[in-house]
This record gives sequence, C-alpha cells and structure tokens, in this order.
Amino acid sequence: MKPRIAVLGCGYWGSNHIRTLKSLDALSAVSDANRPRAEGFAIEQECRAIDPDRLFDDPDIDAIVMALPPQFHAEMAIRAVRGGKDVLVEKPIALTVKDAERAVAEARAQGRIFMVGHVLRFHPAFEKLKELIDAGELGDVRYIHSHRLGLGKFHTESDALWDLAPHDLSMILAITGEPPVEVRGEGAALLDHLSDFAHVHMRFANGIRSHLFTSRLNPYRERRLTVVGNKAMAVFDDVEPWPRKLAVYRHSVWRDSGHWAFTAEEPTYIPVQEAMPLTRELQHFIDCIVNRSEPRTNGTEAIEVLRILTEGSVRHERPETAAFAAGATRVG
Repeated sequence: MKPRIAVLGCGYWGSNHIRTLKSLDALSAVSDANRPRAEGFAIEQECRAIDPDRLFDDPDIDAIVMALPPQFHAEMAIRAVRGGKDVLVEKPIALTVKDAERAVAEARAQGRIFMVGHVLRFHPAFEKLKELIDAGELGDVRYIHSHRLGLGKFHTESDALWDLAPHDLSMILAITGEPPVEVRGEGAALLDHLSDFAHVHMRFANGIRSHLFTSRLNPYRERRLTVVGNKAMAVFDDVEPWPRKLAVYRHSVWRDSGHWAFTAEEPTYIPVQEAMPLTRELQHFIDCIVNRSEPRTNGTEAIEVLRILTEGSVRHERPETAAFAAGATRVG
C-alpha cells in the first residue's frame, strides 16, 4: 500500500509537491496556516484540508512533506516525527546547524524517515553524471564548480547563498563523498542586508577543490555544474534542452619540450532520460517509507550543507548605502 502523505505549506513550491503527489496517487491531505488556501487545493485535488495543529496527530497520515519558510522547518519536523510521521523537509531544513541536528536526532530516536528536498540529486542528467564519475570515465576528479545565477526570487529571510546554493552543495557532496575541510565564503548585498551575490570556495581532504557562485541579481540564467577530471571534463547544464544537458569534453593537456600543449575536442552529449526531478524525488520518498530505507538525501548530508552555508556566510560585504533599495535605482 502506498503511504498516505500530507503537504504542509501550500505556497509556490508546496503546490508543486501537492500536484506531483496527486499524480503519484499518494496525496492524502493538504495543510496551511491560511485555511482558505488549503481548502482551495483540497477541492482542486480531491483530498482533505487539515489544520496544522491537528496534522501531526492525525492517525490517517503516514508522512508529511514540509514546504515552509525555513525558520519553521526544524520545530515542525520534530513535532511530526514525535507524532509518528515520516518527513521530507524542503531545503534548507533549518537556519542553524544546532536546530538541524536536533531535528535529525529526534527522527532517529523515533525511528522515522527523514529526507531533505535536494531535488537536483534526482535530475536524470545529474544521476547519469554521477554514474560516469563512479565508472571512472572522467578519471580522478580534481575540481568542481557550480554557477546558479538569475534574477530573483527575493526572500525576506534567505539570501542568495541560502536560497540557491543548497542544491549545488548537495550535488558537490555527492561527488566528493566527504565534507570539506576548508570553506571560505564572501557575499555582497545590494538591495538590503541580505547577500545578492555569494562565492564559496572549498577544499576537501581527498584533494578535490571546488567553488560555487550564486546570484539573484544576474541579467541571465545560468544553471551549470562542471566537473574536471584528469581524463575528461563534464558539464551538467540545466538551461540546455534535454539532448544537450550533459556534455563530456575529452580535451588533452600535456607538456611538450617544457611547455604546456593541449587539444580541444568537441563535446559528446550523453543521452539522458527525460523525467521530472521532483517526481523522481517524491517517488524515492515513497519507496523509502515503504521499504524503511535510508534516503539518498538524508539528514546527515543536510547538516553538512548547513555547515558549509554557515561557514560560507562569515564574510559579508555590504555597501554603505543600498544602491538598489526602495526602488531608488532600477536595474536594467
């Protein structure tokens, strides 16, 4: 039998969870502090609307997907697992490492599934990239860099780093297989006190280096993860159409008479299955509930992501005046 799953939080991303779970025949209820909003989705998706205070003790709910503002995630997850529910918590799972550790520890103590919504780990192009790396197609991985740039969305609680970087950090950690031993970060705020640009540089004990760049004030969209190995390089570019999302470059670099020489090859585009990452993520959550298995994106990894976010936020530079605040200056 499929688990009976409720979605707590009927905002933009919560609505995607609602519709996807309905398509998987696993949606049992919706819940939101805004009762009319929850009732609207309940009518649309032919399910129940439950008040948040009653959701955690409802005996007809097996699991809860949480798509709330991140400051509420930890406490709501703790209430859920104490009520016997498995949980999938959207990123970030908390605003502090301490709160995240409390939530994950409570899930373990209660014997509940704790999964985190790092949805790009379930993108078919990333899954194929990981297969190529594990098979040695790129050789030894030496460097990873990720760029996630665009215009908006602007949140009152999360800056560009905390809002955009968790997905990329999850992918980087999946490739490196270990947390970094050194993290250096720098951010810049143009609109208010929250960073609109952020750089994070990481060093790993196995010799891999990595950096990521996020921006919510960029004139163009970029969603690109690049992995550099000593045999080949690969690029997962989610802006490209499906036939071009995953490219492998088999460039050669060598020393010739004391000088560096190279040949640049055209990319080979690797076929990947067309599928929605969110559908694959939620199906994985369902499978973990049914089989009582550890999620691919578990609480331990999410805590490591939070540690990097926290360390990467240490250096924060802000102009004396917010040049683009209150509509004083318009970008573009």
